[in-house]
Amino acid sequence: MTRARLALLCFAVGVYLPVAPAQPGTGTKAHTALVHAVALSPDGKTLATAGFDNVVKLWAINADGTLKELKEIKGHTGPVYAVAFHPKDNAVLATASLDKTAKLWSLKDGKATTEFKGHTDIVDAVAFSPDGKVLATASADKSVRLWNPADGKETKNLGTHAGSVYAVVFSPDGKLLASAGGDNSSKTGKEHVVKLWDVAAGKEHKTLTGHEHPVTAITFVGDEKTLASASMDRTIRFWDTATGKETKKVGPTPDDPYALAWSKEAKSLGVCGYSGRLAVWPAGADKEGFTAQVKSPGYCVIFTPDGKALISGHDNGTVVLTKISAK
Repeated sequence: MTRARLALLCFAVGVYLPVAPAQPGTGTKAHTALVHAVALSPDGKTLATAGFDNVVKLWAINADGTLKELKEIKGHTGPVYAVAFHPKDNAVLATASLDKTAKLWSLKDGKATTEFKGHTDIVDAVAFSPDGKVLATASADKSVRLWNPADGKETKNLGTHAGSVYAVVFSPDGKLLASAGGDNSSKTGKEHVVKLWDVAAGKEHKTLTGHEHPVTAITFVGDEKTLASASMDRTIRFWDTATGKETKKVGPTPDDPYALAWSKEAKSLGVCGYSGRLAVWPAGADKEGFTAQVKSPGYCVIFTPDGKALISGHDNGTVVLTKISAK
């Protein structure tokens, strides 16, 4: 974990551990260290988890919300920060690690097929384009890069942030790539931005400014026109990607929001906070529609395919499935 993240975690957990009105669902001990990322296969049948124990695991989700381990994948020599399924192939998985590499895996035999080398620091995030033909990575070396998954070659170093880059995501139409980052030691705050990149042109489209602390999560909301971002300034902001203008801000949130997920089925935004607090914001709402509290700091969140539950990863090595109920 980066020093900035560790410092932020200590602050968040030490200051605020809220009591939420809903109880979290079933938790499964998945890793021997914190779970930093989770992802679902395109068919929704397989869950991948990335741990700081240097391991990636594959799971089947049981009807009662517990997990059944299917396979353990080893190969990274440092904590695994990110995991992403190929959007069109349930048997292909991408991962990113503290060991400064990203890897592509064949899940049929659990072996790495491709290694992406070039970053000089932690590879914090990895994402496939919607057609699966481009892989994007983001790093603590401040760079955002594009790769060819077929041969592992770097096709474009898009540029850099002024601080570490914590998140990267493609727009639903694949034309834009968003990246987000920051630097907790900053005295100016200029590093705490979201950048939008024109994928085809290979150049910056817009820089979104306004957050006052590192931006750790981003997701497109509905379509390519709206982007949501979450920051350690305890706000969630919405942006018009064409103009780069902020269209809405919610907060302050009760804890530092660390992970975001969008569900087109639920038409809602899921949020996981450093304290382990989970929240669901219905599209356009000015308040949360659901909250729950997991008693361990949270790092990642996704919706189940039907949008009726959240899956989150936590500091104590557990993965928790929480069913969403209306207040």
